[in-house]
Parts: sequence; structure tokens; C-alpha cells
Amino acid sequence: MGTPTFQAPRRAARPWLRVFVTGLVLWVLTVLVILLTQNPNLIPTLVLLGSFLVPVTFVVWAFERRDTGELTPTLVFSTFLTGGVLGVLAASLLETYLLHPSPWLFVGVGLIEEAVKLGALAFLTRHLATKTMRDGMILGAAVGFGFAAFESAGYAFTALFTENGLSLMQVVQTELLRGLLAPVGHGLWTGILGGVLFRASTRHHFLITYRLVVAYVGVSLLHALWDSMHSIALVVTLLLTGSPAQYRLLEMGWMPRPTDEQVRLFTFLSWAGLAVISVIGVAWLVGLWHSTRRPYNPPPGWRIPTATLPH
Repeated sequence: MGTPTFQAPRRAARPWLRVFVTGLVLWVLTVLVILLTQNPNLIPTLVLLGSFLVPVTFVVWAFERRDTGELTPTLVFSTFLTGGVLGVLAASLLETYLLHPSPWLFVGVGLIEEAVKLGALAFLTRHLATKTMRDGMILGAAVGFGFAAFESAGYAFTALFTENGLSLMQVVQTELLRGLLAPVGHGLWTGILGGVLFRASTRHHFLITYRLVVAYVGVSLLHALWDSMHSIALVVTLLLTGSPAQYRLLEMGWMPRPTDEQVRLFTFLSWAGLAVISVIGVAWLVGLWHSTRRPYNPPPGWRIPTATLPH
């Protein structure tokens, strides 16, 4: 017998749209007031509004598509906040002690960050009586967007400090860029993992299947490619358009001045690469979402009883 679905009540207005518009207006007002008053005390408000606006909006949007009544606003937003904080703390510790500069650095970052987010998701949802693929995708996205929000806040705060003093424009540019890219980053990747994990799991155990392992490796590689895309674009640009003089400067440890053609090609390759990665991730998530309509027999795997996880 299939799991009964939960029909969320219909509302005339879209809550996610109200959240986004309200947050955007507050963010713009904060920027204007800081410009008018030069009051540095408002900078934390700017950082938090800009970093959390898009992640919170997408969590609200996803919550409206929940599968069971177990997904309450309290559960989703506690998963967003707690999962996000646990994820950034664990990733920071592991990356500090396990990773060192190497050509495989970004692969290590992807493997670590996707693992800690998946672990945080499993820990925070161990008490759920019903685990459906759709709810797993929503809760996974909540953890991922929480991670992205706190990470973006850190980047925005760091961007504030420049050689010429505090720079409001650097903060604004950082938040606009990361807000634009947030929907196809951490939330998307952990949403995929959450759906695969929940689909094979039950009230009493999580099931670690080969499909989950493949999904974990896949999203980790997408993550690694995303983080390294600027480096990849730089290498490809030099291979296609580099001159002997530029190669000699690189061998001497100097960074050659790029030509206008190289700047345009580098910019195109960087954004094209991110677009391709985004399309792959979105197509993967959409495919999983539609697969919930088909019968599913869990493959063999390693059962982890939820009773063994801390309560």
C-alpha cells in the first residue's frame, strides 16, 4: 500500500513570493540607508538579509510542495538553521585538517561538504515516521540552503574589508552574485542526496545503497567542478590563446597581463561552465522528482537503524 500523500492547503497568495519581495525591499532599503548615513552598525543587517534572502525563499517554496504532514514549518526551518550551522562547522574542521593545496583540492572540498550535509540531514530527520523521496528532497534542500546562507554571510563579511578600508560595494556585489547562483548550488545538490536517501529508508532505518553512493560521488564532482570552474576556464583560455611570452612569464612565476580577447573568452568559459553544471543538477533533480510517481523496490544496502543515532 502506498504512502498517503499530504495535500497542503491552497492559499490565494504565494508565501515564497511575499518572503522574497519583502526581503528584497528591506535589503535595498538597508543599502540606501547605509549610503546616506555611513552607519557601519547596519552592515550586519545587510549581510544577513542578503545572505539569507534567496535560501529562505527557496525553502518556503519547497515547503509548499511537501509530501506528508510531518513536514512542519518548525521542522523545516530548524533543519535549515541547525543543518546549516552543523554543516559549515564540520566542513571547516575537516577541510582545515584534511586538505592541503593540490590539484585535487576542490574534489576534497566537494566530498567533505556533501558528506557533512548528508550526515546533518540524517541526524536531524532520524525521528520521522514516514520518509518519502519528495520530503527527503525538501529537507535536503533545507540543509543545503542553510549551509549556503551561512557560507554566503562569511563571504560577504570578508568582502567588506579591502586595502582601501570598508567597501559597501564589495558586499553588495558579493551578495548579488551568490544570491543569483544560490538556487543551483548547495540546496540543489543536497536536495538530490536527500531524495535518494529517503526513498530507500524507512521509519526504523536509513538504507545506504549503491544508488546513494553514486549520487554522493556525482554531486560531489558537480560541487568540485563548480568550485574549480574559474581555474579550468583560466587553463583552457591559456591553452587556446596563450602566447610564448605569456608562457615564459608563467614559468618565471609572474602573472601575464591578459589580452581583451582572453578576458572575454575567460568570462564566457567561466559562465558557460557554471551553466552546464547547473543544467545537469536541475535535470537530475527534476528526474528524481518525477520518478516518485513510479513503483520503487529498494536495492540491497547497508541498514543503519535510527535507534542507534543519538536522540
